[in-house]
Amino acid sequence: MSPLKIKKGTSRHSAYDLRDHHDTEIARHTLAVIVDNEAGVLARVIGLFSGRGYNIESLTVAEIDADGHKSRITIVTAGTPSVIEQIKAQLGRIVPVHDVHDLTVEGPSVERELALFKVTGVGDKRVEALRLADIFRANVVDSTLDSFVFEVTGTPEKIDAFAELMRPLGLSELARTGVAALARSEKIC
Repeated sequence: MSPLKIKKGTSRHSAYDLRDHHDTEIARHTLAVIVDNEAGVLARVIGLFSGRGYNIESLTVAEIDADGHKSRITIVTAGTPSVIEQIKAQLGRIVPVHDVHDLTVEGPSVERELALFKVTGVGDKRVEALRLADIFRANVVDSTLDSFVFEVTGTPEKIDAFAELMRPLGLSELARTGVAALARSEKIC
């Protein structure tokens, strides 16, 4: 008798549906990667993503230890749990990588992003832009007779919400820094 040739997960309605149903949910993850601050490290990390067809939603890089020559790369990406685990494992194998942390699953974290918005308008649109900027605690960092440049710091969702409100009021340019994130510390009793 020959063995059954069943394709894994061929149909949701099949009795032989062997797929991990939790593995199909695509979720956003924030990864903090500590690397040596040397030429080519960022290219190797980014090459890992592009070579496998993974998308990077946000990327920030900065030196965190000048004496130890270490940098922190904060990457926001999305994928199924198995894809995220594969990304973390592959990042950990790159030689200049010291640590890989998935801030999304390791506990509470704080994420912030800075954005600059250039809003062009006169009259009522100008007044409304200033009113909304005050609600979002945006700072006016430049002003001319027909435009403002606002600085907004907050979660990516806050930046997105401010952009949506500014579009009908004359949003003409937008620059975003990308997400900076840190794990929250444990409570000290």
